[in-house]
Amino acid sequence: MGKIVCFGELLLRLGAPGRQMLLQSPLLDVHVGGAEANVAVSLARFGHDARMAGLVADNALGEAAVGELRRHRVDTRAVQQALGRMGLYFLTPGAIQRPSEVLYDRADSAFARAGGGTHDWPALLAGVDWLHVSGVTPALGQQAADGVLLAVKAARAAGVKVSFDGNFRPKLWEAWGGDAPTILRGLMSEADLLFASHRDLQVVLGLDFPQATPQERFAAGAAAAFTAFPHLQQMAATVRVQRSVDHHALSGITALRDGSVHTTPAYEVSPIVDRIGTGDAFAAGVLHGGLVGMESADALHFGVAAACLKHSLPGDFNLVGAADVQAFLGENSLDVKR
Repeated sequence: MGKIVCFGELLLRLGAPGRQMLLQSPLLDVHVGGAEANVAVSLARFGHDARMAGLVADNALGEAAVGELRRHRVDTRAVQQALGRMGLYFLTPGAIQRPSEVLYDRADSAFARAGGGTHDWPALLAGVDWLHVSGVTPALGQQAADGVLLAVKAARAAGVKVSFDGNFRPKLWEAWGGDAPTILRGLMSEADLLFASHRDLQVVLGLDFPQATPQERFAAGAAAAFTAFPHLQQMAATVRVQRSVDHHALSGITALRDGSVHTTPAYEVSPIVDRIGTGDAFAAGVLHGGLVGMESADALHFGVAAACLKHSLPGDFNLVGAADVQAFLGENSLDVKR
């Protein structure tokens, strides 16, 4: 099994219950989440040594968020505390033809203000296989952008592989007027594995991809990424066809620097319990596949299966184990397991 460090902001998600509009009733469901934390929890449940690095508010909310990660076997010793507030986001779940909507309340959080904390990266990365980060962190402000760039450069210097999930969040970038293309390009240039679509590369590289199908657009985007980013060895993404808010068809695609491209079958996912965190479940599944020695095509298929199962679970975290994903791939049985 592998050793992975995930660096990013722990969040509290406050969601309207059921399919209600936000504050339609005076109730909110609370979940702990965050892109990088979601990956850490999933990898820990797959049996890996997953460590979370970052910073939370030095109050009861921060303590609860860290405690929730520990409950799922994530090493939280590199999560620091500081005065300030926790980052929040509010979720209005979608239904039928009404899409879900996210309202961010993360400005001036303890994490954003401190750039994720001050970490001894050479010590933290010693013996580590992967550092996983995402484009959400630099979208929080200049301090956070500087902090994640420092982390990926330290990983590159230590010979640790870097996994970067594009996760472009225009609302967060617009809030502080950040130069997303320049900052994201600097981060992607340090990545070995990039979770991104052609849309991310349109933002970063300023290129258009007019090809006819999603698969062709992805392949063209990957070719441009391999040209632009010399360390990049692999790019992967899900392909999602939305039949309604509650019914999607999900498949995966990956490209390697040698020019090979792999795809998976499409799985019908319906009715969807919770879409949030499914991209992170996919990323964790692909990383797991690589760490245990799967071929790229098999790792991609494992990632898609993990993402499919996450759609069945409320909250940000994917709480299934590797055996659950293998069972989905092996038999796809709906029988009660007795």
